[in-house]
Amino acid sequence: MRIGELSRRSGVPVPTIKYYLREALLEPGETTAPNQADYGEAHLRRLRLVRALIDVGGVSVAAARLVIAALAAPDLAPHDLLGVAHHAVTPTRRPDRGTEEWRAARAEAARIAAGRGWLVEPEAVALDLLADVLAALTALGAMDIIGSLDHYVEAAEQLAGIEVDAVVARGDPTRMVELVVVGTVLGEALFSALRLLAQEHASAVRLGLGTAAGPGGVVSRSVDKPTT
Repeated sequence: MRIGELSRRSGVPVPTIKYYLREALLEPGETTAPNQADYGEAHLRRLRLVRALIDVGGVSVAAARLVIAALAAPDLAPHDLLGVAHHAVTPTRRPDRGTEEWRAARAEAARIAAGRGWLVEPEAVALDLLADVLAALTALGAMDIIGSLDHYVEAAEQLAGIEVDAVVARGDPTRMVELVVVGTVLGEALFSALRLLAQEHASAVRLGLGTAAGPGGVVSRSVDKPTT
């Protein structure tokens, strides 16, 4: 297919496709004439993956480039690709990690992982991220959330098991490594969206707000209209 059809089928504007080609996020098509190239179904699939990473997963172009390059690496095992995907979703802004408070939080993060018997590298980036959160919660005095960590741990462990089982069940190495990326990056966005919905529901129930079925069966809060 020509680039125009690729644009139509993917919903991605032609200038954006050309940008992805320049950024090595999409492999060049097969040259058929000067300034013309043909693209196949593999290009369409890759383009949809790139858009999902950037638009839905919130991954930067630079991080998406690393993920795409890792997907093309023939000898990279799914477990190693998981590290690349983790790097892609790691925030670029970081708090001060040189304080005593942060080091205490980092030790607590390691203790939590060890207490669950999790097989993680001592320098795993996720341990640093967990320490960032623990240090911030402690500084804010949010000890009630820290006291609920076991619930977060249980939920994370259950979800991780489901996601990894899905990867292993695919069997085919190519499809396995792709699901590692999709499950990590989009799974992050999926859980975040569901959690927001669940929080809204829990708040409405616990605060005794009235509810009414809205369009499509979605439940919405009923708000008392002001009297005039």
